[in-house]
Amino acid sequence: MKKIINDPAAVVAESLQGMAAAHPDLLRVRTDPAVVVRADAPVPGKVAVVSGGGSGHEPLHSGFVGPGMLAAAVPGAVFTSPTPDAVQAAIEETNAGAGVLLVVKNYTGDVLNFETAAELAGLDGVPVRSVIVDDDVAVKDSTHTAGRRGVGGTVLLEKIVGAAAEQGADLDRCEELARRVVARARSMGMALTAPTVPHAGQPSFDLGPDEVEVGIGIHGEPGRARVPLTSADEIVRQLLEPILEDLPFSSGDEVLLFTNSMGGTPLLELYLAHGIAERLLAERGIRVRRRLVGPYITSLEMQGMSLTLLKLDDELTELWDAPVHTAALHW
Repeated sequence: MKKIINDPAAVVAESLQGMAAAHPDLLRVRTDPAVVVRADAPVPGKVAVVSGGGSGHEPLHSGFVGPGMLAAAVPGAVFTSPTPDAVQAAIEETNAGAGVLLVVKNYTGDVLNFETAAELAGLDGVPVRSVIVDDDVAVKDSTHTAGRRGVGGTVLLEKIVGAAAEQGADLDRCEELARRVVARARSMGMALTAPTVPHAGQPSFDLGPDEVEVGIGIHGEPGRARVPLTSADEIVRQLLEPILEDLPFSSGDEVLLFTNSMGGTPLLELYLAHGIAERLLAERGIRVRRRLVGPYITSLEMQGMSLTLLKLDDELTELWDAPVHTAALHW
């Protein structure tokens, strides 16, 4: 294993220190417990959108802290849920009286720990709502969760609801928008290689030189099938068809297409795959109205990719287009 680290046990803390040094205008880092907060939080009169989860998926979530997106992110250890006290700290740092919306990926530890923090905050009189993201169509249950996993749709939800909060939407409105995104987003991923967790020192699973895992999770969980390596056309088709069938998407729909690198896939290959996905969607009469391409929800250095489709309407499109200024996403 080759990694640019010091002590594996300190990798998250040292990474967060570096992030704070790189973006002092956007965020500040609270330690013990670890919380990344937008520099001007709490923002008076506005709902605070807070998310988090295990580290190793950067830039999710800490890279999305800032105006137009998250008020705070709660990073756990690598591939490990943050503790309830860390989520509580994020709520305390960002609550400005309008309430807090927790965006939670559907992994058992995340759900339980965010739920505990929400209950404790509620006892202190803080209005808190939680929305569970479960957009992965690959498998119903996996190593880390009961029900579908939360993956790429999380990025789109955080951007859209973060924009609404920035514009002054109340807690009810933010929750409704979040649930609408969850209902309209579907994702699926694949891997050419497994990630290596720093303290483990070896890949999370074994893949032969001519094998790919279709339907993987973002923690290196197994997918729905291990198949021989094939062409990019076929790989994209294997990801896209289950997504299209699940909602289902149909001719005339307008969508946001998110083509995501799992961390180790270069843009040369990612843009190639994105072009194939656009062509396959056009053949079905589905219009790609907005796009996002790049490594936005990763699994350490895993080579692979995921596709996410969000069925758009005019309001969701307008909120997607709204200004955002974070370390990883800005326009």
